Amino acid sequence: MLKVIDLSEAGPNYEGIIPRPQIVGDLPVAAVREIIQLVRDRGDEALFDLTKRFDSVDLSTLEATRDEIDAAYSNISPRLREALEAAAYGIEEYHKLELETPKQFDNRGIKVTHKAVPMARAGCYVPGGLARYPSSVLMTAIPAKVAGVREVFLVVPPTKSGGIDDATLAAAKIAGVDRVFKVGGAQAIAALAYGTQTIPKVDTIVGPGNVYVSVAKREVAGQVAIPSSFAGPSEVVVVADSSVSPKWAAIDVIVQAEHGPDGLAWLLTWDQDYALEVSRQVEAILANSPRAEATLKTLREGGYAAIVRDRAQALEVANEIAPEHLELLYQGAEDDLGLVRNAGAVFYGPLSPASFGDYVAGPSHVLPTFGSARFASALKVGDFLKYIHFVEVSERGLDELGWAVECLAQVEGLYAHEQSIAIRRGTKVEEGRG
Repeated sequence: MLKVIDLSEAGPNYEGIIPRPQIVGDLPVAAVREIIQLVRDRGDEALFDLTKRFDSVDLSTLEATRDEIDAAYSNISPRLREALEAAAYGIEEYHKLELETPKQFDNRGIKVTHKAVPMARAGCYVPGGLARYPSSVLMTAIPAKVAGVREVFLVVPPTKSGGIDDATLAAAKIAGVDRVFKVGGAQAIAALAYGTQTIPKVDTIVGPGNVYVSVAKREVAGQVAIPSSFAGPSEVVVVADSSVSPKWAAIDVIVQAEHGPDGLAWLLTWDQDYALEVSRQVEAILANSPRAEATLKTLREGGYAAIVRDRAQALEVANEIAPEHLELLYQGAEDDLGLVRNAGAVFYGPLSPASFGDYVAGPSHVLPTFGSARFASALKVGDFLKYIHFVEVSERGLDELGWAVECLAQVEGLYAHEQSIAIRRGTKVEEGRG
């Protein structure tokens, strides 16, 4: 089931040795650009046409009404409502920890105040259509609300009946989403970036999606803020040994693989017999899984069991992969946390599967994939903030540091810069220089 590879003699350079995720075929850049231009030119009319073309849904309206949202909240089961609210509580409380208070820096008479200012509008993309991900509504909208974003919009591909499922709408109500729109794909990203008659343009767009959504976000970057991580197919690296049941390791390899194709699912272990047993357990679990087909596709293309020398090399390999989710299931894993450099989220200890992070742990489950954990992080409050600094110069600052400004401006040939200081200090600047 899992492709077994021996890395025990490899390293420290793993280039060309570790399989990397591949996007099959060329990215649909031309098609996405065409969609974006259609939305810019024709607004709502293009959204109706593109939804009919790509989703086979003939919409009558683009927006879910407040009555629909309230009805959905009432329609879901009390147990689901309680689960969504439990998740929402943890997400909100965790993200409150990220809020910054204004900071002040004094530099010899120059006072600089650093302040975080929330963006006015944020757009959250959540996959829909045949699937439903109410948890992603919470994981994207709540950090925006905690940041202080004034208006949070949700875009979701419609179901075949032209609506949005109750669980997703209920999550939108719990998260405090201001408006919900029944549109998906690249056209939803274009609508959020440029605005239409119904959908206002936003300042940032967050949330996971398919390759069309990811390419569209890259195309509109600059028009709106796009977090630097690549939110693509799901990934997991499970590091485990015989101190943990092979069934536990197997199910955790499967957990992220069941999201569908193009993802990565790795087992790293220093025990070859354990690797083979985990692979057998994967087969046994999938024999009874309702999502076996999607999971098998992921594992056939991106499922690996790698044999390493020891724990240290396991973390070395994990850092090279830079996975979305990293699980350290073995006993004593807390001693190795300092070795982790590249991962979207880390779950350590035998009782800590990544599924806790997907729903209730608190941090957003919108995580960097495709190796972008080398430079990017989970979606956070800071992704909805812009940072402004306020500078006040006193007489002391002018006296003690004004000369340095004059000197640097003179070297760079910027006469007016130099003069702006000189006229305040009463120093002489040669007229016409620069």
